[in-house]
Amino acid sequence: MAAFGVKQVLSLTILLILIVQTLGGRDFYKILGVSKSATTNQIKKAYRKMAKELHPDKRRDDDEEANEQFQDLGAAYEVLSDAEKRKIYDKHGEEGLKKGDMSGDPFSSFFGGFDFGFGFGGQEKDREIPKGGDVTMNLDVTLEELYNGNFIEIIRYKPVAKPAKGTRKCNCRTEMVTQSLGPGRFQMTQQQVCDDCPNVKMVPEEKVLEVEIEPGMRDGQEYPFVAEGEPHIDGEPGDLRFKIKQIKHRQFERRGDDLFTNVTVSLSDALTGFEMEIKHLDNHMVNIKRDKITWPGARMRKSHEGMPNYENNNVKGSLFVTFDIDFPKGTLTNEQIEGIKTILNQDTVKTVYNGLQMDHFS
Repeated sequence: MAAFGVKQVLSLTILLILIVQTLGGRDFYKILGVSKSATTNQIKKAYRKMAKELHPDKRRDDDEEANEQFQDLGAAYEVLSDAEKRKIYDKHGEEGLKKGDMSGDPFSSFFGGFDFGFGFGGQEKDREIPKGGDVTMNLDVTLEELYNGNFIEIIRYKPVAKPAKGTRKCNCRTEMVTQSLGPGRFQMTQQQVCDDCPNVKMVPEEKVLEVEIEPGMRDGQEYPFVAEGEPHIDGEPGDLRFKIKQIKHRQFERRGDDLFTNVTVSLSDALTGFEMEIKHLDNHMVNIKRDKITWPGARMRKSHEGMPNYENNNVKGSLFVTFDIDFPKGTLTNEQIEGIKTILNQDTVKTVYNGLQMDHFS
C-alpha cells in the first residue's frame, strides 16, 4: 500500500507540473471578458467593444499599461477568432501556439500510456455523433444597415422532435461478434447492432431568430446559428448560416471599406468653383468644396468618410467623389463664342490617342 501511495503522489506531482506548463501564458478568455463556451460572434463583439475603449486613437497620453492591454487584446482576438488556433490554445495554452500543435493527449504521452489511477491511461474513442444537414440562406441587407448596424428578426419554421407512441431502432452500428464453434474454435462476424429508443415525430415549430448586422460587415459574410439547421432524429441538428447579400445602393458603391459616388455639376460651376453637401449613410452631411477648375472625371478623396472596418470600427475607409460635367445644350452665338475664347485664352488642342492604354504608351 505504501508503494502504491508513493506512486500516486509521484503521478500527481508530475500531473500538476504538466498542468502548469500546459496552461501557462495569458488567459485570452479573461482578457476579452468572455466564457470558454463563447461563440465566434460573441468574441468579435467583445473585441470590438474593448478595442473602442483601448484604441490609441481614443487616448492622447502615452499610457504604456493601456498600450500593453491593447496588444494583449489583439493577441487574444487573433487566437480565439480562429477555430484552429483556438483549439490548440484550449488544449495546450499559449505555449502550445508558440511550439505548434502538440498532437495527442500530453498527459498520456508523458506517462507512456500507463494508468496510475487518475484516468489518463487507455483512451476510448467516442462514437461519432450523427449530425443533421447545415442550412445556408441569403439575407438581403442595405448599405445603411452595414454602415450603422441593425438587428433583424427572422421567423424560422424548424422541425422539432416530439415524443410519439412506441419505440424505434436507433444508434445502429456495425460491431464484431464472436461465436463459439466448439472447444478452441470460434468465429468472428460483423453484425448490425441497434438500440431501442422512444419513438419520436418531427413537428414544425415557429422560432424567432435575431440576426445582428454589425457595422462593417461585408457582402458574402456569414452569420451562424449553431444547432439551428436540419434536425437529425438520432443525433444533433446541423447549423444555420445567414449569408449577407448587400442590396445595390442608388448613391454609393462599396469596394472593401471605401465608398464611391459620382456628382454632376454644371459647366459654369466646374469652371468657377462650387460648394455642396452629400448626405451620408447615417444622414450626416459631407462637405464638398472646389475653388478651382474641375475637369470631367476629376476625383476627390474624403478620408475617414468610408465604411467602418469590421474588425475595428474606429478605423474607416475613404469616400471617393468623381465629378461629371453637365454641358449646356443649344447653340452659341458668334458673339458668345468669341467671348468664351477670350475668357479661356486657350489654344486649340486636337490630339488623337488611345486613352484606355495611355499609361502603357507613356
